[in-house]
Amino acid sequence: MRLRQILCLLLVAVAGMVASCSSTVDAKRSNCNIKVGIVFDIGGKNDRSFNAAAWEGVQRAEKDMGICLYDIEPGNPTSIEPAMRAFAERGFDLVIGVGFAQGPIMKKVADDFPNIKFAIIDGVINEDDGKTPKANVASLVFREHEGSYLVGMIAASKSKSGILGFIGGMDIGLIHRFAKGYEEGALAVNPKAQFVTNYVGVTDSAWNNPGKGKELALSQIEKGADVIFTAAGNSGLGAFDAVEQYGKTGDEANKYVIGVDSNQNGVKPGFVLTSMVKRVDNAVYDVVKEVLNKNFKGGFHVFGLDKDGVAYSMDEFNEKLVSPEVRTKVDAAKLKIISGEIKVTDAMLK
Repeated sequence: MRLRQILCLLLVAVAGMVASCSSTVDAKRSNCNIKVGIVFDIGGKNDRSFNAAAWEGVQRAEKDMGICLYDIEPGNPTSIEPAMRAFAERGFDLVIGVGFAQGPIMKKVADDFPNIKFAIIDGVINEDDGKTPKANVASLVFREHEGSYLVGMIAASKSKSGILGFIGGMDIGLIHRFAKGYEEGALAVNPKAQFVTNYVGVTDSAWNNPGKGKELALSQIEKGADVIFTAAGNSGLGAFDAVEQYGKTGDEANKYVIGVDSNQNGVKPGFVLTSMVKRVDNAVYDVVKEVLNKNFKGGFHVFGLDKDGVAYSMDEFNEKLVSPEVRTKVDAAKLKIISGEIKVTDAMLK
């Protein structure tokens, strides 16, 4: 039995879950520069959103840097800690956790394995004093409110009703950051804009319930919303189905959705106004490179508009939906945010 298969079976046995190990790793290779393990959240690596962006980043690192890559998709939240420990116990050079919910788990595992390097996306892990950054954990965080401001401008420019929807996954501070930035950007274009806001839930399952996402989107449309921004992981895909259900008048969609995290413009072409992209792929790629080059640093790694850590996406799927005039105004606002002339509220600090 090949080494990779053996490792996969060990990980499954230890973690007690369905695990997936990267099929691109050649088990016969003995010259891996470093070993990297990634533990996804329960939405899985094919959610076309947050997890998918992280997966893209580590796969690119595998191709460019000659790393050995293994991944686990937990079947439930209780499987995350055993998965993380399985990588650490086997002396992996870097263990990556996807999502803030893994923060308390990674803190425990990182405490037990101080010589192993960890990285968490959207989480912050400190020492026991709650203030000092943990030396063996890189906290990869984003200024989502900045990117959300830009898509809010685009939404208000496109809306005919002046009513905009927002669907969040969990009702938590991180997602409030998206919502607040979106509102401020929209109000900069239309001071009379109104908002309908809903959250899928208050537990981890809120990220993986597209049926609920569609239900909320249809309810928002009934209340007049004609553009809906989702920040709900896999649940947000339900909103894509909802706007598609309302069809088109000629070549123009009657309702629009705004994607999140990854570029989702091609999920429902013509119905996706834009996507608020978080360059999770770049953040993950960078931290792998740091470990490989032996210049890993624990603590905050912050990605905002200034580092292209967040952005709005334009491509062949939506270039006809957002006019050059609107793009010019949005790009001007981006520069003002970077310079500090426009200050977007960070709801997590309120």
